[in-house]
Amino acid sequence: MTLEQQLWQRSGGKCELCGSEHALSTLEIAPADAGAETAILLCATCLAQIDQSQPLDANHWRCLNEAIWNPHPVVQVVAYRQLQQLDDHDWARSLAEMMYMEESTREWALQNSTSEETGPDIFDSNGNRLAEGDDVILIKDLEIKGGNFTAKRGTLVKKIHLTDNPKHIEGKINGMQIVIVAAYTKRA
Repeated sequence: MTLEQQLWQRSGGKCELCGSEHALSTLEIAPADAGAETAILLCATCLAQIDQSQPLDANHWRCLNEAIWNPHPVVQVVAYRQLQQLDDHDWARSLAEMMYMEESTREWALQNSTSEETGPDIFDSNGNRLAEGDDVILIKDLEIKGGNFTAKRGTLVKKIHLTDNPKHIEGKINGMQIVIVAAYTKRA
């Protein structure tokens, strides 16, 4: 039986985090050497937010209320890591606190959940760590090359995207996606 068939059987043909039955695919979680024990079946929405190709939608992750009780350690690991990404929401912190995991599962969840996996830490002008989807405010007027306008100090940039460069973020201003020096922003 293939890995995907094992996961379909284990999950009943549903996303193991949110329960969706559409556009399912496999994600292997490091260390990916134990077959179905280190892999999870996810819908396209969960997968895109986990791999950060889409911004984090906190309301989507309320489904973790049920996923944290899944008996499979790999599902618990992924659920715990997502709750850590949502730590600025009271409901996510509460879920993470009530979550029970064996000690070895907790160690696995904490391992590889550092900035290595998500990219470098990026900080605003006040030293606050920026996260995918945060809103920031410009603290300096920025001349937008190719846009023929100046983004004024105090401009709100919603739902930023992190980059691999710890000095830059991406965001939209006047409908134009631009790269912004993180030190020229403060978290809103």
